[in-house]
Amino acid sequence: MGSIFISGIDTNIGKTIATGLLARFLLKRSCVITQKLVQTGCTEVSYDIGVHRQLMGCGLLEQDRKGLTCPYLFRHPSSPHLSAGMEGRRIDTKHILQATLALEKQFSTVLIEGAGGLMVPLNSGTMVLDHIMENQYPVVLVSSSRLGSINHTCLSIEALRSRNIKLLGIIYNIFDQDDPLIAKDSMEQIRIFMVRQHYPGNIVAMDKIDLSNPEEIDFSSFFSDID
Repeated sequence: MGSIFISGIDTNIGKTIATGLLARFLLKRSCVITQKLVQTGCTEVSYDIGVHRQLMGCGLLEQDRKGLTCPYLFRHPSSPHLSAGMEGRRIDTKHILQATLALEKQFSTVLIEGAGGLMVPLNSGTMVLDHIMENQYPVVLVSSSRLGSINHTCLSIEALRSRNIKLLGIIYNIFDQDDPLIAKDSMEQIRIFMVRQHYPGNIVAMDKIDLSNPEEIDFSSFFSDID
């Protein structure tokens, strides 16, 4: 199946939970591992990787302890390029790619969780979207039902389409919905826009998750045309 990139329309949108649940689902049909592109506001071991492993039903792996699953870890919780600069460092996407390729040799599927949204800068010349495009990763986009999501989601879809990046589907986070009518209508408007952009209208809802007893979510529609 190769590598799949999980991005979001914003920060704190649910990418970490979505990535862990996708890995949990794919474990039934694939040898899968997750990777965090870069983590800020953290030391020693990526917090997000820890959440992935909990949802996958396992502890930290050898690859986690070697740093392959989170090539860059920074203390300050800010945009990756700024966090790196505060430590006198620069994020090199070639280093990230080397780690991903090493994981691909050991696992049939690598789920790569991004940092923030598509346009987050990794360094002065590269955004997350550039890294996705350079490596032609298919994308799963995490959206939500909160007010403003239609705009952010459609802009993200358009950014992917303009670069001919494959969009497998959208995980629609409804855990913080304030109005069920808005949530339902927003999801339909997003689906309509996906189809207008010549993408499959694959949207899977994700409600609040109990990490100790996660709900099993069916993501099969995302992978119907992937070997």
